[in-house]
Amino acid sequence: METQLSVPQFRMTNYREKKWLVIYTKPRWEKKVDKLLKQSGIECYCPVRDVVNQWSDRKKEITVPLFNSYVFVHVDAYEQSRALYVMGVLGFVYYMGKPAVVRDNVIDEIRTNLINYKDMEIVSLQNLCIGDTVKIKGGALVNQMGKVLQIQGKNVLMVFETINCALVTRVSIQNLSVHNISGNHEN
Repeated sequence: METQLSVPQFRMTNYREKKWLVIYTKPRWEKKVDKLLKQSGIECYCPVRDVVNQWSDRKKEITVPLFNSYVFVHVDAYEQSRALYVMGVLGFVYYMGKPAVVRDNVIDEIRTNLINYKDMEIVSLQNLCIGDTVKIKGGALVNQMGKVLQIQGKNVLMVFETINCALVTRVSIQNLSVHNISGNHEN
């Protein structure tokens, strides 16, 4: 009588397989961390955009990160631990208990969009509440001011009070800049 032992089948992980992960950095250290990672031989990507800053005496074009406190790294399991020891790195961004993996095509899309849309920026929904006064940055109602009535995904339902009537429209959140914050925000 022969007995067969059941051996569990484990999926062997390829420790040399590189994946795009997200590193969380100290505030305003994104470009420094990017430079230090590259000096360490670690492939990384810190998407940046050019903006014009106005000070009291001058205007100056500066380069700022697209994502505050985030840098993407293309690492394998061995490089992953090395990346944590770079000055300015606070850790990896986690999703469901594991470092968040970003697909290659998402990184490619970010690169392509930055080339095609020079004025691209990331807008946080956390900064927008019902009752805020906002200004439209682009589109048919450019430079119009309105109040936020409702937030629906990435679109905002707004009201414009002009000429004794109300015009209600949906506007993409990317085309808005917050002008006056209502008292609805929680600290």
